[in-house]
Amino acid sequence: MKTQFESFCSRRLCDGCKRCLKGEKMVLFITGICPRDCKYCPLSEKRKNVDKVMANERECKSIKDAIEEVKLSNAKGCGITGGDPLIKLERTIKYARELKKEFGKKFHIHIYLSTRLVNEKNLKKISEVVDEVRFHPEWEKDLDEEIEKISLAKKFFDKKNIGIEIPLLPEKEIETFSLLKKAIPLVGFINLNELEIGDTNFDWIQKNYKMNKDTYTIKGSLELGKKVLKKFGKLVNIHLCSARTKNWYQFKNRLNNYNTLKFSKKTNEGTVIYFSTKDKIIKKLLNKENYYLDKQKKQFIINPKFLKKLEEKIKVLRIEEYPSFDRDIVEEEERW
Repeated sequence: MKTQFESFCSRRLCDGCKRCLKGEKMVLFITGICPRDCKYCPLSEKRKNVDKVMANERECKSIKDAIEEVKLSNAKGCGITGGDPLIKLERTIKYARELKKEFGKKFHIHIYLSTRLVNEKNLKKISEVVDEVRFHPEWEKDLDEEIEKISLAKKFFDKKNIGIEIPLLPEKEIETFSLLKKAIPLVGFINLNELEIGDTNFDWIQKNYKMNKDTYTIKGSLELGKKVLKKFGKLVNIHLCSARTKNWYQFKNRLNNYNTLKFSKKTNEGTVIYFSTKDKIIKKLLNKENYYLDKQKKQFIINPKFLKKLEEKIKVLRIEEYPSFDRDIVEEEERW
């Protein structure tokens, strides 16, 4: 069945997906280092093979930065990703533990794991601070070995909280069916991601696939997902996540959940609009309750009710930007 988020689902969504679609999950990028080199990996050049922690768009020097990002974005949980979180296991556990300590047991944490470093010892440690585990099997490895590693999770997680998440590679239909046949008895859910082009996989994607008319998704990827739903949808919970789901709903809903600056207004796209000036004379033109000092960008944000009073007296900009920590500007226009 098609969801309101332009994805497709059989039976029910896992807890992590429910929160992601509502924009309630902070993305905790624990490291860009990974023992694998998947050609389809969509990580940006700024993150791939770079060992740094990011909470959404905020670089974290300490756990305090991640905690601040949760508060700014009003997140009710987080998804830990990479790279491979297991390659920085102690860091992963530290961040997850501190987030649970700060925001309580109901703060839902799911994690994405490459199977390369999976063993009982690592899974036991992870299970003490993480609610839901999602495995990313390796196509080039022996299928039975991959399944054996995934089967270890049942010792530490309830079946409903064990899942597989894979990209939909059109040429891997037979391999995808074989993997799922063996994995379904072991997992509570399967997530399928429509394949899309990115910074670091651009050349490989262009060489090996045909693109859809939207120019960023791969022809045949979504269609393979629909075949999987038809074949296995009655046996297990499956969520087919389209590129539009991630870009138009999941991301937008996360933006809509952010706190915004005083005197700014949210748009339907999740951005915010405000009027600003850097001219300190505003302190003489308006009472201090009618402007706000934005220390991050060293500007004054103006109560729009008083714009007319400022016309032709000082330089005023109309700014549209993302409410996330980086506050990237979408559009900047000089009002007068």
